[in-house]
Amino acid sequence: MLFKKLLISGILCTSIIIGSTTGIYALSTTYTVQNGDTYWKISQKVNVPITNLMAANNATQSTVLNIGQKLVVPQYFTHTVVYGESYWKVSLKYGVNINNLLALNGANANSYLNVGQIIKVPFGGTGTVPAPAPSTDTKPYITYKNYTVVKGDTYWSISNKFGITLAELLKANNKSQSDWPNIGDIVKIPVHNVPIKSTPGPQYGEALDWWTEAQYVIPIGANFEVVDFKTGKSFSVRRTTGANHADSETLTAEDTKIMKEIWGGSFSWTKRPVLIKYNGRKIAASMSSMPHAGNDNAAAGVWTSWRSGDYGAGPNYDWIKNNGIDGHFDIHFLNSTRHNDGAVDAGHQANVKTSAGLK
Repeated sequence: MLFKKLLISGILCTSIIIGSTTGIYALSTTYTVQNGDTYWKISQKVNVPITNLMAANNATQSTVLNIGQKLVVPQYFTHTVVYGESYWKVSLKYGVNINNLLALNGANANSYLNVGQIIKVPFGGTGTVPAPAPSTDTKPYITYKNYTVVKGDTYWSISNKFGITLAELLKANNKSQSDWPNIGDIVKIPVHNVPIKSTPGPQYGEALDWWTEAQYVIPIGANFEVVDFKTGKSFSVRRTTGANHADSETLTAEDTKIMKEIWGGSFSWTKRPVLIKYNGRKIAASMSSMPHAGNDNAAAGVWTSWRSGDYGAGPNYDWIKNNGIDGHFDIHFLNSTRHNDGAVDAGHQANVKTSAGLK
């Protein structure tokens, strides 16, 4: 038995000593933003949690990425040593390679840790990485960035590009709907910074006010995941339009199939509590699955003689084709309202509170 213990100890020491010869561990690298990138996509590419990636770049949910932009990619997070810990135990805790852990901290097999000591832990392990502390800001605030008009731009297309309403963009630039931008004009873009809110538990979503928070955290054009609060089933969606609430469409026919299964096999006006997952955040919401105001067989945005939901002739609010639905469905958030009368829907609001853990 003693021989076995010595043998195992020798094997462990050998593997640790090899780690001491590892080269210098880069403290950070950079990533060049490409077309179609989001913080979520980049975090998956570089194997760094989205919260840590955004924190390293002082980014918020409203921060806009630009093609060619250089992002800092952190290579480690910090861990404060507690009683009884060793480098070996820390490596097991976070599922990281002991060799890399030692090299990153300039340590070797004979190095000891002291209680309260702060050490660096490389990303890429199998354990849970502690998230950066939430923002200390308690209220949303607005900053501004400049955008240079290019050929083909309209104020409408610019507002869609940055996920804000046309009315807000026009107001920020002292323009009216009759104005047109010229190539080379500098347009001021409002950027809404919405701090993360605490929830009663990990199963709940943030209760974000639609008018000042939610519509900016989940902007027009955003692709996100809808999770049914009761069953846990999920499908992918895009917010295509909507000022009073989020008018949204499934991305694919398979997503539509899953959505219909959740609602008992068919489209329905029945309201259900849901969670919206986007950019590392989870937002409390409510939705019905009945498509309306669109025609999948007609071009998006043009006048069509038929629209789903008995909406009759009018502009075609169906932007994603071949996804198995005609038009869009409604997703409501805290204090959002209906389009037809501008009133708050009590059923949707009750569901939002359910998925936020407020009732």
